Amino acid sequence: MILLTGVTGTVGREVARLLASTRPVRVLARDPARLTLSGRDIEVATAAYADHDALLRALEGVRTAFLVTNDPTQPDDLRFIAAAIAAGVRHVVKLSAYAVSEEDAEDLITRWQRANEELIRRSGLDWTFLRPRAFMSNTLAWATSIRAEGVVRSLNPYSGNACVDPRDIAEIAALTLTEPGHAGRIYPLTGPEAVTPAEQTARLSAVLRRPLQIEELTLDQAASQWSRRYPAPVVEALLESAGRQARDLKATVDPTFEQATGLRPRPFRTWAADHASVFSL
Repeated sequence: MILLTGVTGTVGREVARLLASTRPVRVLARDPARLTLSGRDIEVATAAYADHDALLRALEGVRTAFLVTNDPTQPDDLRFIAAAIAAGVRHVVKLSAYAVSEEDAEDLITRWQRANEELIRRSGLDWTFLRPRAFMSNTLAWATSIRAEGVVRSLNPYSGNACVDPRDIAEIAALTLTEPGHAGRIYPLTGPEAVTPAEQTARLSAVLRRPLQIEELTLDQAASQWSRRYPAPVVEALLESAGRQARDLKATVDPTFEQATGLRPRPFRTWAADHASVFSL
């Protein structure tokens, strides 16, 4: 049995979709009502990371698990790994972050993911780390202003990021969860090119056949915008990360995805075309 976490999120949902078409899977959800998955081979286990007993029940009979955590203020990786060891899990595929390998990246989120990776290395479990650059789907945050005003507001609109399609992350996650030979491997993941927010806006404009404008946010404006969604320590980490992008430190394209899967990574124009309805009036 394979257990998938993070299935209400962008990557986990795609991993579940890929695997459920070929084999039985169990998905972990704190709130099953939020699930948008369907299929006779999907088993739902209800548990929060902080509920050790519920995690043990969810992990019963599980050999391999896909681990996604998203709150750097909580020890959720520690909680999950403790339960995985107790339940006899053998292999954990961890969704981490590209910046973990970059020595100059010292923001809260990167330090948290480094610590999570080290925890898993020391656990005695087999492990695989997936380290993606920013998700192309982050541009969904622009949908409201695009629909209402035809405007994208962005920090660093002319600095590139080799962002990756979440579907590509899911492809390699599914591979590492179901095939042998991936234990102890690290997969840095990017898209096929570095694109700036201005270039992303232009490609969305072409797909929507509608003129779009881009407006540059100041640091204070970006912080105010992010503060509506995230606590102050996370906002500070996002600002530090944005500073690295402003210095063109996130533009490197990595060949690992194609080498591991034999597939070409999807460019942003493909992601934009496939998600045009979200931005449409």
